[in-house]
Amino acid sequence: MQWETVIGLEIHAQLATQSKIFSGSATTFGAEPNTQASLVDLGMPGTLPVLNAEAVRMACKFGLAIDAEIADKNVFARKNYFYPDLPKGYQTSQMDHPIVGKGHLDITLEDGTTRRIGITRAHLEEDAGKSLHEDYQGMSGIDLNRAGTPLLEIVSEPDIRSAKEAVAYVKAIHALVRYLGICDGNMAEGSLRCDCNVSVRPKGQAEFGTRREIKNVNSFKFIERAINTEIAWQIEELESGRKIVQETVLYDVAANETRSMRSKEEANDYRYFPCPDLLPVVIEQSFLDEVKASLPELPVQKRDRFEREFGLSAYDADVLAASREMADYFEAVQRVCGDAKLAANWVMGELSSLLNKEGLDIDQSPVSAEQLGSMILRIKDNTISGKIAKMVFEAMAAGEGSADEIIEKKGLKQVTDTGAIEKMLDEVLAANAEQVDQYRASDEAKRGKMFGFFVGQAMKASKGKANPAQVNQLLKSKLEG
Repeated sequence: MQWETVIGLEIHAQLATQSKIFSGSATTFGAEPNTQASLVDLGMPGTLPVLNAEAVRMACKFGLAIDAEIADKNVFARKNYFYPDLPKGYQTSQMDHPIVGKGHLDITLEDGTTRRIGITRAHLEEDAGKSLHEDYQGMSGIDLNRAGTPLLEIVSEPDIRSAKEAVAYVKAIHALVRYLGICDGNMAEGSLRCDCNVSVRPKGQAEFGTRREIKNVNSFKFIERAINTEIAWQIEELESGRKIVQETVLYDVAANETRSMRSKEEANDYRYFPCPDLLPVVIEQSFLDEVKASLPELPVQKRDRFEREFGLSAYDADVLAASREMADYFEAVQRVCGDAKLAANWVMGELSSLLNKEGLDIDQSPVSAEQLGSMILRIKDNTISGKIAKMVFEAMAAGEGSADEIIEKKGLKQVTDTGAIEKMLDEVLAANAEQVDQYRASDEAKRGKMFGFFVGQAMKASKGKANPAQVNQLLKSKLEG
């Protein structure tokens, strides 16, 4: 039997506000446990929440960016459940009246095709605290610093059909919230977390299968692995004649398996009711107009402009626009060197390779955009060849100075003097007289392969400094003259 996968994702994005959603406590990551939890966060009797207006503004930014309906009136509710890291006994969230309604996001897949994924809603809520299980001699500790941090929960439609599509969607959300400046997207710190609802059904069947929810997956790689593992498990269960039970599961990275955590809850299990301490939030059109005017150029708009304005391929434009920092760096390089294609090649090639090797983000690059752009100018004016440029780039990354300083100090200036190159080529051909005879006696197909040998010898003799175009032209003339 052929099976079809149905996936819906719930992404929790911690909003980058300076204080919590209902209190003035700081939201800084990494503080000593329980040093950023106020009486409001602890749910002490007599305390009252006050809504953070910036969290509302950020939620509206997101809603406008996905072309969603923004509710002119939204309501906070109490989601009741007991857990040690939730001292109030309920989570303040939104249920029937979320701030952001139906919207959509277009994703680009590896083969270049585009798919539109529906977004059901995005609602505001407070984060819970964190249970700590190490170094407590068999007991667990509770850190409530995170309790009350504003979250935007983004719920997709069940439109996703593979693990790769799921990753592409999460990456698109990740890029979008970072472009908007509403979330830092740091998955390792839990700033962006994903719950994956996965089910399978016989291909062609309209009715959905029974879903299982994989909780709190916090990296693109693990999202793909967790979903594929869950799909394989569900198909094996169904083909063995067993039924899937709706439940919440955890993904065990080490064992590469999903394990049951608890039976899946429904909304009525939480006994939602409107929060009596918070008034409905009324959003006026003038406020939305102000937020809309503050929106930056979004990833899709930037990608389209890169193709239109710079003549980049769809692939190059998509890679460069995927990160706001990468896009800004590329444009800064392009402004210096005036060559978008060369700038794109160096940013996506040598620079990205260096950052990956060193484990750095682009805003930590040891080579500034101005330095890289200036080096590309030296390629364009034939001061250095592309091969020598890689040596210059490595020296810049090591902190040895600007491109011009390195070229001068190391004597890397490209040889463009025709007479000097001709003299060097005569010496190379004299030293390889036998190969020259073989070349001249060969047919066109063999000559093509042998020509590379002479080019290699010439560049070796010049220590890579000879202008490659001149070497090729002059060598061709001497060998066939």
